[in-house]
Amino acid sequence: MARFNKVLIANRGEIALRVLRALEKLEIPSAIVYHESDRASPAVRQADEAVEITGDSPSGAYLDIAQIVSVCKQLGAGAVHPGYGFLSENAAFSRSLADAGIAFIGPGVDAIELMGDKIRSREFVQQHGFPVPASIILDASVFADGDIARAVESVPGLAFPLVVKASAGGGGKGMHIVNSPDELESAARIAASEAEKYFGDARVYLERFFPSARHIEVQVLGDGKNVIHLGERECSIQRRFQKLIEEAPSPALDADKRREICEVATGIARAANYSSAGTVEFLYTPEGEFFFLEMNTRIQVEHPVTEMVYGVDLVAEQIRVAAGESLSLEQDAMVINGHAIECRICAEDAFNGFTPETGRVLFLKEPAGEGLRFDSGLHIDQQVTASFDPMLAKLVVHAPTREQAIQRSIAALGELVVLGVRLNTEYLARVLQHPAFASGDTDTAFVGVHGEALAAAAVDKEQLQVALAAAYLSDRGTRLLHAATPEPYGAIGHWRN
Repeated sequence: MARFNKVLIANRGEIALRVLRALEKLEIPSAIVYHESDRASPAVRQADEAVEITGDSPSGAYLDIAQIVSVCKQLGAGAVHPGYGFLSENAAFSRSLADAGIAFIGPGVDAIELMGDKIRSREFVQQHGFPVPASIILDASVFADGDIARAVESVPGLAFPLVVKASAGGGGKGMHIVNSPDELESAARIAASEAEKYFGDARVYLERFFPSARHIEVQVLGDGKNVIHLGERECSIQRRFQKLIEEAPSPALDADKRREICEVATGIARAANYSSAGTVEFLYTPEGEFFFLEMNTRIQVEHPVTEMVYGVDLVAEQIRVAAGESLSLEQDAMVINGHAIECRICAEDAFNGFTPETGRVLFLKEPAGEGLRFDSGLHIDQQVTASFDPMLAKLVVHAPTREQAIQRSIAALGELVVLGVRLNTEYLARVLQHPAFASGDTDTAFVGVHGEALAAAAVDKEQLQVALAAAYLSDRGTRLLHAATPEPYGAIGHWRN
């Protein structure tokens, strides 16, 4: 196979380790950049080479294009894998690497720019005959007119409730639900202000909002000549427009609807001449309609559920394609096997408005078992700060059926022990145990609709003490320490004071 001489990982945490595993599998030397706060992380310790980078903030270091390109030149790295987040969908980064003769493990600059601009991408998708929700662009002329409500009324199919979105947005920033004309002007201006602040691009648009729709996405892979899909993922369990639990396949789709939505996704990717791994996201209504939302031009956080049900390595395939190879996978060979569920393990107080939590990891016991994958960058003494996204790990479970995958996920969440920082594991278990989730009756409003049932139960302090003691005493390190401790009277025979 064509191969790179060395690949630099421009990321951190669990995704850095995930890329590292793929490079080891392909026998490609690895390098990684890191901020001082990540010096002791598993990825930094395991990479063949590691170079510290600096910045005004920890996240700022990972966003410093010039510094990362300079490290690539210093180490002689032939390619960069950006993971997700940070610079993974940054066209300027891809262009800077190309100018330096370094490959970007992802799609071409044209695809990144096209799909990274939500207004352009929607227009592109619509021009190629694929479904998009009714919408209107709120450009300067609409704001200047001073009557956004009248502009909305002029668009067929556009009715309240609406959602205003930033064209360059992501992660829920710059998004606001609008339920009535009275809220419209204020919400639009706030969204535009946020879009300018977070993305340097004040353009926003309004589209039809579906309160009870599902969020379904399709995994695609392209090599510039051919595009295939690897089925869909259901990502409807969300808080603040950010995903909490994902699964594959979706319990909502039958074979015909699955074929239809996947064919639309591959059609969009082909039209964009797409190369690399990517995800086409859709809203799926209770009536069985679906509409294009956006395309993510990177590996997704939730890619493991697809890997589990199809038995593929998406990251390794990304690397091969970036090295100039054709896809090694064929569409006819992509057959669903069982069911997979991913839970995002976050440092947050899920029972108190999902507020981020900080602390130091004092003790760590990871779950293990058949069909279980725990993607994590956690380590003892790790400082969990507000400098990065609160997601720390991903618990992924594969089983023959959805019911078995749910039960294994609940059990695995109970086995995970992290002391020193509050996690959302109890909340995730309550979602999985909810009858509506068990029946597959999910949509993007699930967390809000079932908020009361998902709230924390009163804590029994006695049971909590017993549970903590059991966790401590069951730890192998504790048992070894106890065995190594000398018994005071063991050396003096029958004599006593």
